[in-house]
Amino acid sequence: MEVFIVGVIIAFVLIYNKTIDKDKFIQDNDPYFKLLKEDDYDFLVYAKYGESVDVEKLFKRRLFQAFMVAVLFLLVFLNNLSLLNVTLAVVIGYLTFKIQYMSLKKYYKQHLHEIDIMLPYYLKGLEILVQHYTVPVAIGKSIDDAPDIFKPGLRQLVEKIDAGDSSIDPYMEFANLYPVRDSMRMMRLLYRLGIGSQEKKQERLLMFSRTVSNLQNKARETKYKERLNFMESQTMIMLVVTGVGVMLLILIAMLMMFQI
Repeated sequence: MEVFIVGVIIAFVLIYNKTIDKDKFIQDNDPYFKLLKEDDYDFLVYAKYGESVDVEKLFKRRLFQAFMVAVLFLLVFLNNLSLLNVTLAVVIGYLTFKIQYMSLKKYYKQHLHEIDIMLPYYLKGLEILVQHYTVPVAIGKSIDDAPDIFKPGLRQLVEKIDAGDSSIDPYMEFANLYPVRDSMRMMRLLYRLGIGSQEKKQERLLMFSRTVSNLQNKARETKYKERLNFMESQTMIMLVVTGVGVMLLILIAMLMMFQI
């Protein structure tokens, strides 16, 4: 334990005095560290913190924390250094590195229900824009007013379309990023809406509009049920508390009567 504490102090002093330049170390080894970066890390960070966050800074901090944890555990095992202990320190450092990613993933999964409810309302606004613009242009114009959690996925979608990908793949990738009710079907409808003649566009727009309206109705029903369940739970809690309170008052009154 003494070695561990001394190691922490030494590491802090070296970093504070710039003897160890963590930013330069990470920058020099950036190509190798990029291999550790998960494919959906940027998206998950933006989904949780918004697009104003510096993803690279957050990733470097994550790397440095994992590296320091591994070094500190090596210092703990310094008196009994072996291949097993070195491997253990590396594994602990790697798990520390993965913790933030797992936390972001957990946050995103917990908010899928919220996304499920918000998606129909976003699509309704997009439907109005599609009446006046092509689908890619309408999506681009919708980004600023879209819910924050959709913005990273929408930007990826627009970037791939602007890069010349006219296939359905960008739309399907967006649906995979937000795997909620009917997201796949809605993205297929949106893609088909962007191809074909003007006459077909009007027919597909009507189909898209009807589908969005159905999804909105389902979202309203879900909200209503959640509100109703919440009110019922609050009512039950109130009844239980009231019942317990009445029983306590009766019990206190009976005890007072016995004492008299």
